[in-house]
Amino acid sequence: MSGEDPQAAIGYLLGDAARLFRRAFNARTRETGVTALQYRLMAYLGRNEGIRQGELAELIEVEPITLSRMVDRLEASRALQRQADPADRRALRLYLTPRGRELVQSIRSITAAVSLEATDGLTDAERDQLALLVDRIRANLSRRAAS
Repeated sequence: MSGEDPQAAIGYLLGDAARLFRRAFNARTRETGVTALQYRLMAYLGRNEGIRQGELAELIEVEPITLSRMVDRLEASRALQRQADPADRRALRLYLTPRGRELVQSIRSITAAVSLEATDGLTDAERDQLALLVDRIRANLSRRAAS
């Protein structure tokens, strides 16, 4: 990275780290049949039980058709279920099943292990600082995307 503009390199470093994190995550979760994006969907759903399918697509920033295919796969594996919205029969609300909740719990521990591996050699204070800085970057980009 010497000679490079550090400001220009930040995006590359974050993107490359995310790619490698996703690769390590997917390697460890392969036997569960759940991808990083599917886990993200289920984790959001765990915090937003009963959310409409369209709202969840916006929340995790995927096209509705992409979300629909993901939901099809997760429903087929009995990780979640769709239910008609009583207020709008055209809309579907999503719920984790007991199996889905178990998957989220077991994958959460895998995520923690990958995080520890990724931050190996950092002190607790450095890990905390890194989390604060990345969260600030995310907040900055989220604000700009919303406006």
